Amino acid sequence: MKFNKYTLLMVVVLLGLFSCENELDIVPITEKASTNFFSNEQELESAVQGVYAQLQEGGLYGLDLIGVGEISGEDSFEEIAANDGGRFGQLDDFSTNAGNDLVGGIWRESYRGIQRANTVLNRITDIEYETPSLKTNRIGEMKFIRALLYFNLVRLYGDVPLVTTETESPFDFFGQGRTPLAEVYAQIEADLNDAIQDLPADKASGKPARGAAQALLGSVLLTRGNFSGALTNFEAVVNSNSYALAATTSEIFGVANEGNSEILFEVQFASGFNVDGVLEGSPAGSQFRPSGTTANAKGHNLPTQAFIDSFEAGDTRLGDYVDVDLGANPFYFSTKYEVSPTGADDGGSDHLIIRYADVILKYAESLNENGQTAEAVVQLNAIRARAGLAATTATTQADVRAAIRLERRFEFIGEGQRWFDLKRYGTAVSVMNAFFASTGAGVTIDENKLVLPIPQSQLDTDASITQNPGY
Repeated sequence: MKFNKYTLLMVVVLLGLFSCENELDIVPITEKASTNFFSNEQELESAVQGVYAQLQEGGLYGLDLIGVGEISGEDSFEEIAANDGGRFGQLDDFSTNAGNDLVGGIWRESYRGIQRANTVLNRITDIEYETPSLKTNRIGEMKFIRALLYFNLVRLYGDVPLVTTETESPFDFFGQGRTPLAEVYAQIEADLNDAIQDLPADKASGKPARGAAQALLGSVLLTRGNFSGALTNFEAVVNSNSYALAATTSEIFGVANEGNSEILFEVQFASGFNVDGVLEGSPAGSQFRPSGTTANAKGHNLPTQAFIDSFEAGDTRLGDYVDVDLGANPFYFSTKYEVSPTGADDGGSDHLIIRYADVILKYAESLNENGQTAEAVVQLNAIRARAGLAATTATTQADVRAAIRLERRFEFIGEGQRWFDLKRYGTAVSVMNAFFASTGAGVTIDENKLVLPIPQSQLDTDASITQNPGY
């Protein structure tokens, strides 16, 4: 079942969670809500649904998190830098400033999601569930989502305020400042280890199971350079036999392919639902297309010509993941997000946060970094074979490392992964400076640009929050 964020409108109003302008969105539950809400399983389940609904927001997986993860890299660009006030265009040349709406939106919507998850975790303890195992599952789901949101925050902003309890006063966390990165990562890992214990083995639509938590923990550990820990978690997912690669690259994305065997965790969208003028669909399909091709097309996140030219002959992903607008100035665009016939910004395509191809390639990466290069090649070749390609010719650890990294570029184009990959490899600065030199853009970046600026609205709200260097 699709998680509809508007069927819970009254829940949101009663909770009073989301009305404060404070960017941390640590708004307390009102006294009325405290006495009248969360008194039974049904009410708590509504709050759980509200946590999932938050992931659909434009500042998160509705649009911005996907864009920032791609446009910051070298494989996609903005057709018109000034579109939408330059909120995405600034990512292209690393001119993003603290007042950029995208910078504020990701921060704001992430903390709203964290507050919702914290509230459920605080309140669920005292609620009796008819099925105790469901209550345990819900605790695991909330910890998984909180970990996911914090993982995004630390990769995008660096040190961020760590809040793991339900906020009962909007002033509780003023003056706290930014929590050191290591402490935030420790909480992320703790949440995911708990989630692995609490989540079921079998996946339900739109919800994470144990494999999703293991895969996310593997990604966290890989990002932290803990290759042995990452290997343990990815291997657990693979050995569970709970997931499988879709048979072809044409059977992964789009409404017709929802719920396929490759999906570990997705954010669900549905077109054709309009409640008081608010759509339940995703804007990605419209806004990630070249201007003029469909209603509200913005030319965000378009693959570069150089990237398109780098596909191997016969790679089915070029036709299945990408299309081209053959206008006066041809532009390529991702087809992973469909445009809905019901109207602009109302696409029904789910956003796939974790899919099995990601697990397989990160498993290969972990194997290779642990000296198991031959086994890494087996995993890499599974992805290549699915794309209609011959086995890799790479054999040495260094060559296999390069081959895995290249394969990830083709496999995940447009999904919001490239920038995070570059940062994980430690090559973001060198890759982007080489790219800018090749295009004559006259742009040079340094380590300061590996994170976004802290939103100006947050700096204005809390004097203990400091700005990142270079902004």
